[in-house]
Amino acid sequence: MALSAFWLLTVLASGLLILWARGHRGHQGRLPPGPWPLPLLGSLWQIDRQGFLASFQRLREKYGDVFTVYLGPRPVVVLCGYEAIREALVEQAEAFSGRGTIAITDAIFQGTGVAFANGKPWKALRRFCLSTMKDLGVGRRSIEQRIKEEAQSLVEELQNSQGVYLDPTSLFHAITANVICSVVFGERFNYRDPMFQKLLHLLSETFILLSSFYSQVFELLSGILRHLPGPHIRMNNVIQELKDFIIQNIEKHRETLEPSMPRDLIDSFLLRMDKARAQPESEFHHTNLVHTVLSLFFAGTETTSTTLRYGLLLLLKNPEVAEKVQAEIDRVIGPHRLPALEDRTKMPYTDAVICEIQRFSDLTPIGIPHCLMKDTHFRGYHLLKGTTVYPVMSSALHDPHYFEKPDAFYPGHFLDAKGNFRKQEAFIPFSMGKRICLGESLARSELFLFFTTMLQNFSLGCPKAPEEIDLTPQVNGLGKLPPMFQVCFLPRRRGDKGMQDPPQAFPSAPAPVQSKSLQAS
Repeated sequence: MALSAFWLLTVLASGLLILWARGHRGHQGRLPPGPWPLPLLGSLWQIDRQGFLASFQRLREKYGDVFTVYLGPRPVVVLCGYEAIREALVEQAEAFSGRGTIAITDAIFQGTGVAFANGKPWKALRRFCLSTMKDLGVGRRSIEQRIKEEAQSLVEELQNSQGVYLDPTSLFHAITANVICSVVFGERFNYRDPMFQKLLHLLSETFILLSSFYSQVFELLSGILRHLPGPHIRMNNVIQELKDFIIQNIEKHRETLEPSMPRDLIDSFLLRMDKARAQPESEFHHTNLVHTVLSLFFAGTETTSTTLRYGLLLLLKNPEVAEKVQAEIDRVIGPHRLPALEDRTKMPYTDAVICEIQRFSDLTPIGIPHCLMKDTHFRGYHLLKGTTVYPVMSSALHDPHYFEKPDAFYPGHFLDAKGNFRKQEAFIPFSMGKRICLGESLARSELFLFFTTMLQNFSLGCPKAPEEIDLTPQVNGLGKLPPMFQVCFLPRRRGDKGMQDPPQAFPSAPAPVQSKSLQAS
């Protein structure tokens, strides 16, 4: 009798669950197929410890390129493969132009700043950032010169390292941060300035927390976890420290602002704020300034520096590729001048290698979430305004229809039979559509100039044999980080190959870079 009652309750509970799920979906339009959600917990039972990417790849095999999962009680439409992503972000660009929330940062940004705003405020902020960055030289010769100067400082630092093994993380953070700082704050900073080093550490910690498994669990259970202790508290504290620095810098800019001569993006934004004082609904207010600067500072530092690290690791793993790049550098540029952006069109192999580094490193594998700005018909489904959409960038960058060896590091993906550079339609490391990365041209310039300058001047040494180098990422969530590794930079002589064994060396403190101290900025 007890057993019969148990089965009756089980059947009733199952029926109620199915009715709940069907009714819940009915309030969300006609969604693509996907696993049935649990009340409040959503698709928690479908997410394994490998995180969203592995789980989405497994669900794709069952449900196809477009499917629905529930992150807690909210439905999320997942797009896989280049064709589905392009159809949404380009062919229906306006509908898919919204920015979805990231639960672990939502309480901080609350839909403000150029990265997280939507609708009219976002359009105004994006137009402002694009035009101001252009006025400040991004995409022009002046920013190229700025990157070259930072590349020369990098060479000096590496020369001073005396060929010892080192972790390049903090140095790559510093050089990329200084480029975006010159645009946003109007100056570069001493690599060893304690406050600058602290800020770079905070940026790195933010990226690690965003990309962690905990961050993905927080997406599923934010309604519960936000009320409990956990890494999200640390995230709030880290971002608040970054915001405090930005606010102090804004105040100093305000004190020295010269309306006829804006020095940087902060000055330009302050002038727009002054013009908009009589407009209570203006997008140009203090919160948007702080969060826009934070977004640019973070994105302009972390993505490029992480790509540089992945690039070095891949060249250590594939020394024959480094040798071919250096042979092309020697032939086109030679040893006596700095590389220039105009060299790129004459260096197809180097260009292909850099693109393949970006493709293989796959820094935002699940994509930054979008949301629908209006009710939309997509592939036979009816998606309601506000629905969150994940365009899985990894599925485009590893799409076997476009890349012959999607899971291998293979520069041939970007070369034709004659060795000329060829574009790949599915190569979208900066995303696509209306939310394409603001700093795409800046990042492309930095990657080319930093990589070629390093390989022009140095050969690479590694304490491990290439076959022993592990490419397994530290974390793989919203972002992907390479494993920690050691590399040494050995001054090249004409004819040197790309990889060498390091000489017996001893640590030496590099000479300080002459630049303004952050604390005096």
